[in-house]
Amino acid sequence: MTVEKIMSTILVTVEMDDTLRTIKEIFDHSKFHHLLVVESGKLFGVISDRDLLKALSPYIGTRSEAARDLASLNKKAHQIMTRTPITLQKNAQIDDAIAIFLNNTLSCIPIVDSGRAPVGIISWRDILKSLLSQDGRPAKNQQ
Repeated sequence: MTVEKIMSTILVTVEMDDTLRTIKEIFDHSKFHHLLVVESGKLFGVISDRDLLKALSPYIGTRSEAARDLASLNKKAHQIMTRTPITLQKNAQIDDAIAIFLNNTLSCIPIVDSGRAPVGIISWRDILKSLLSQDGRPAKNQQ
């Protein structure tokens, strides 16, 4: 089976100079866990919700919040993104994605076309869901 069969084609992208304030708003108001960083339509990086948490001051939004804490919201996407992420093309096999997940510490793989434009994204959860649905049980009922 190819990754195209199970990849998500709903992508949320940001540009390299978007601020962490913008990125935080996206994560706060969506169910996405990864943002693709693009410039001129090409993929340059990935930001996970965990990357954002590491980059922001833990005092934002608390009584202890200071100006220096808020300043962390002015950092740019390119400062915290994973650069040149490992990618696959949509005709890659699920086994290729599994091997990447097993041999690297990452939680998603962007799917790109031959020009490095993002066309999808796959997570290890997508793979697990597809495996459950293959055994005849609906994946959404499995927990």
